Amino acid sequence: MEGFGVHTSMWTMNWDRAGAERAVEAAVRHKMDFIEIALLNAPAVDAAHTRALLEKHKLRAVCSLGLPEPAWASVRPDAAIDYLKVVIDKTAEMGAEAVSGVIYGGIGERTGVPPTQGEYDNIARALEASAKYAKQRGIELGVEAINRYENHLINSAQQAVDMVERVGADNVFVHLDTYHMNIEEKGAANGILVARDHLKYIHLSESDRGTPGYGNIPWDAIYAALAAIGFKGGLAMESFINMPPEIAYGLAVWRPVARDEEEVMGKGLPFLRGKAEQYGLI
Repeated sequence: MEGFGVHTSMWTMNWDRAGAERAVEAAVRHKMDFIEIALLNAPAVDAAHTRALLEKHKLRAVCSLGLPEPAWASVRPDAAIDYLKVVIDKTAEMGAEAVSGVIYGGIGERTGVPPTQGEYDNIARALEASAKYAKQRGIELGVEAINRYENHLINSAQQAVDMVERVGADNVFVHLDTYHMNIEEKGAANGILVARDHLKYIHLSESDRGTPGYGNIPWDAIYAALAAIGFKGGLAMESFINMPPEIAYGLAVWRPVARDEEEVMGKGLPFLRGKAEQYGLI
């Protein structure tokens, strides 16, 4: 997962053959090291087609998702295990390296009260079983901390670290996101420092999820912290341009956050790459 990547929502949220071809060709054109594929409907993905595309263009990939409600691990751990098995198989068949994101629950999952020990016990059981299966398939699993408005279970870097350490598998890592850290951490760089021993992946996302460099994220603090811990993982730009209604609802995005792809890729991507070069991360 090393290098600079981009979430494929820049071009599509529907990973069918046409969406895959469009996203891969665009990522190659922008000289990305890898892409992050949103697996919103894993069973429907043509894995052989995606694998051929990636191999043709010598492009690496990771996958990401939030669990659908019938498979929320906090309340239905066995269903989560079954669902993640399908996702892990599809990821391996595509030739991707990892599955990350909200693999412990759903985007929009909230009970209205603080998380319980029982919910965490269920999540740990689901992730322990999934990590064992993923290990057999050569796949890593990432636990992403997201903000309190999208999920009530794992909001901070420390909570992600706690879960990763509880699972105790060497193929499970922490995934952070600057958008979420801007809401949840006490200082932009603190989450990175807390997660340093387990951090392998980070979303570089602006404070409004739009064009990086045109919001409130303290990018120098973020990059300096990554450099300080000797970060060698994946740097993935995540800006949302193409979202189906159900995803926009889960993320509470009610208006355009950037003008278009040209603005994000033409201004935001060079900004993030420049900072990464400045701090010796690429």
